[in-house]
Amino acid sequence: MQIKRQNLGWPVDDSLMRVYVAEPEPAGRYPGIVFYSDIYQLGRPITLLCDRLAGYGYVVVAPEIFHRLEPIGTVIEPNDLGRLRGNDDARRTEVAEYDADARSLLEWLQAHGAIAPDKIGAMGFCIGGHLALRAALQPEVKATVSCYPTGVHSGKLGRGVADTLERFKEITGPVLTVFGSLDPHVPAAGREQILAAFDQAKVSHQSLLYEANHTFMRDDGYRFDPAATDAAWAEIIGFFRQELG
Repeated sequence: MQIKRQNLGWPVDDSLMRVYVAEPEPAGRYPGIVFYSDIYQLGRPITLLCDRLAGYGYVVVAPEIFHRLEPIGTVIEPNDLGRLRGNDDARRTEVAEYDADARSLLEWLQAHGAIAPDKIGAMGFCIGGHLALRAALQPEVKATVSCYPTGVHSGKLGRGVADTLERFKEITGPVLTVFGSLDPHVPAAGREQILAAFDQAKVSHQSLLYEANHTFMRDDGYRFDPAATDAAWAEIIGFFRQELG
């Protein structure tokens, strides 16, 4: 399916949040997806993932997650210095600020004429996988895909300690998690803790585990695994189609 793209901006807490929007070209009403990047924000590896999802028939909205700290349009380079910068931005952002961004995005999707308002999902990678689970705490989110989410098992997200695990009982839609067995940031014990918390909260969930490293779905790094990526995408699209249409 052909898609169209645009950059939008709207204020959240007196900060202008840039949002990358990718949506199907043919007129119609489609499910909407709040899409969260990793700590490097909206570089082309991430917007390509947005475009790919949009091509399957979804309106995808991806915010600059550090818009309160970085100038509009900032792409953080995925190198040693960029990693330091992105992690510093992450720790200096309040958890409540991430949640405010989610509310703003969900309200925009509900008001968008091309969105079926009862078919909204969330998806994210790395810190974005954690943010997707935070978005899933909102009742509007009917299905969530969380790819190698960092900080969920440890409570590490922004300033203070994130209560995401403790609030899993607020998730009303099904969740699909995607992990790499070689991921040092979400080790086996962390994965088991997350999945056990879903069970305890009685959240409908399924999980995929690939013999891959962290960020294996990002195509610009040495950890990229195209075979695992293609396999994961097939499962992700199947999940969203089942839950959102």
